[in-house]
Amino acid sequence: MSHVPATPASGAPDELRRRLGVTDAVMIGLGAMLGAGIFASLAPAARAAGSGLLIGLGCAAVVAYCNATSSARLAALHPESGGTYVYGRERLGAFWGHLAGWAFVVGKTASCAAMALTVGSYLWPERSHAVAVAAVVALTAIDYTGVRKSALVTRVGVVIVLTVLAAVVAASLTSDAVDAARLDVRGDATPGGILQAAGLLFFAFAGYARVATLGEEVRDPARTIPRAVPIALGITLVVYAAVAVAVLLVLGPAALAASDAPLTDAVRAAGADPLVPVVRVGAAVAALGSLLALILGVSRTAFAMARDRHLPHALAAVHPRFKVPHRAELLVGAVVAVGAATVDVRAAIGFSSFGVLVYYAIANASAWTLTRSEGRPPRIVPAIGLAGCLALAFALPVASVVTGAAVLAVGAAAYGLRRASAGGGA
Repeated sequence: MSHVPATPASGAPDELRRRLGVTDAVMIGLGAMLGAGIFASLAPAARAAGSGLLIGLGCAAVVAYCNATSSARLAALHPESGGTYVYGRERLGAFWGHLAGWAFVVGKTASCAAMALTVGSYLWPERSHAVAVAAVVALTAIDYTGVRKSALVTRVGVVIVLTVLAAVVAASLTSDAVDAARLDVRGDATPGGILQAAGLLFFAFAGYARVATLGEEVRDPARTIPRAVPIALGITLVVYAAVAVAVLLVLGPAALAASDAPLTDAVRAAGADPLVPVVRVGAAVAALGSLLALILGVSRTAFAMARDRHLPHALAAVHPRFKVPHRAELLVGAVVAVGAATVDVRAAIGFSSFGVLVYYAIANASAWTLTRSEGRPPRIVPAIGLAGCLALAFALPVASVVTGAAVLAVGAAAYGLRRASAGGGA
């Protein structure tokens, strides 16, 4: 299916500048994945899966690998901003691209507000909303001045978070509180609970293809993206597995499920109380890194949709100096700031997971259409990815499924109205 990008408004350049190499791309992926996930997803996943938590983590990792492989092959072939919005549009048709972009923008905007509030709750709980808004303003300003600065800030954050997580793992594994029997899978682990846990943990992996949404800002995308995505995913999986095992060994599934701050409780149980403030700072830095990467990804998808007039075309403008989609970034930052100031959306993990799983289901369906000459992955990869995404999406809590389906229905209706108003044009 051919596609000709819309002509930019006012004659403004419609292309972003390619500045990101493999290391930058890997760091952006790590910054997105090592944010909320490991600090926020373990406890609700343990409540769902019980002693089957590690099995749920493995299921989430398999689906994430398939999604990452499909996304990387598609991104190398279609190196444009927008990620699966572009792949769905090019491979399946305009409607599926629109639906993918809608699911991503709405779901991830809620995730942005959740990450901002996580920063506030760790740094200054009594003023969490004010800190959240300040974080959004600061990171939007960083994004506005260029993607290379965003990548540099993300790199520093990733180093800090990895250091903190390594300290948590070391303190836990060397403590007298370790009990290997806590890793045993017992009767409380049900297939439905494990699938639900995998769906919740998928929220933690969903940043691996963030670099794909920055496709127009990556140097040599046909080489860079297929290398960066699996590297970032592999590092994250090793880190998540190590942290999950360490926390389970010192807390056990029941205590982990009941914890509001599992990593903090783990270092306390390990007798390493001096690490508690370090873990708090690490959690805040992780959430900031995730927020930075999320704002980047959402603004680029909004930019791509605006360029095709699925969103107001004014958002397709590129800053003449910084070569970033500045209007899209400012709008995303403003919406997130309002949400962070007025609503507690930390319970939005399930809703965000539903939207992102639908987004990647469309990515896998798009990858299925690739030919051998286009670098098609083995057919089993997009098949498992598509089936896995749908299974995990509908295994989420009922409220998340209903809300997510309603939001997708609104997006589909908006697409229909736009086509009707354009006399059936795409």
